[in-house]
Amino acid sequence: MNNVKIAGTGSYLPATIVTNADIEKTVDTTDQWIRNHIGVTERRIVTTETTSDLAAKAAINALESAGLFPADIDLIIVATSTPDRLAPSTACIVQDKIKAYNAVAFDLAAVCSGFLFAYSTAAQFIAAGTYEHVLVIGADTFSKITDWSRRDCVFFGDGAGAVVLSENKNNDGMMNFRLFSDGRGKFNFTIPGGGSEFPVSQHTVDEGLRYFQMNGKAVFETAISKLPEAINQVLEDSCLTISNIKMLVPHQPNINILKETALRINLPFEKVMVNLDKYANTSGATIPIILDETYKTNKIAAGDYILFAAVGSGWTWGAGIMKWTI
Repeated sequence: MNNVKIAGTGSYLPATIVTNADIEKTVDTTDQWIRNHIGVTERRIVTTETTSDLAAKAAINALESAGLFPADIDLIIVATSTPDRLAPSTACIVQDKIKAYNAVAFDLAAVCSGFLFAYSTAAQFIAAGTYEHVLVIGADTFSKITDWSRRDCVFFGDGAGAVVLSENKNNDGMMNFRLFSDGRGKFNFTIPGGGSEFPVSQHTVDEGLRYFQMNGKAVFETAISKLPEAINQVLEDSCLTISNIKMLVPHQPNINILKETALRINLPFEKVMVNLDKYANTSGATIPIILDETYKTNKIAAGDYILFAAVGSGWTWGAGIMKWTI
């Protein structure tokens, strides 16, 4: 089996900024409450752009980082919960936008765990020798499925991040990952309208079924339980301890979830990479965005053990470890 490395990273955020102060004007909440309970100061929101627009721009940045061209890519996986359309896949739309016509393309849906699931899936194709270069993109525009009159509008923002995975000749790179799902929690975070259960109709519009619905307490309790379990399992698989980890690059759900997770795995919080204050929760895009920022500000060096973790609707969750090389 071939080893797998991240050969390049990229990200893209839309230009429009919505601050907590902006939301205070129309929703019964306060900037202080949002900062204290969620950790968000502002978020980026699309105006005319689509999910594929964000994904394509992040992809081009990742290709430039890897020193590759679109024609070099064998496979494109887009992790998204907010596709441009139900059909075709957003990955096929991105393929056309970046002109990567040699690539196979498909979407993967695991909500906030989407990038981690897509990254792990892509790695298997390289490890098996099926493909040489795979473009993995996490992209979401949750502003499109947010009811901006509700208090829970404060949680999400829009953005995209991407990595290029390639074969690695050295004995480093991707080490282990653990993925989990539990459909019994399927409706604790859901978008009811628009699928085969509740097709688009006047009813779905009138009842607000096209917006996300969230059981915040269940999300919190699941995250602080499942994330430490997954992290400890992947550490054991890799014959490492938490003291070996240079940094945790997690999904960005909520500052208190991140703090409690760090506490339960005995990781100093300064080793947890955080950018939700600037971007809020960008769902499938969170991990690749913060990874791109962390790598390009020279915070990661060759040989560092990087820990990834995410939890999302489904339930879906998981963790992975990489010995950094690029």
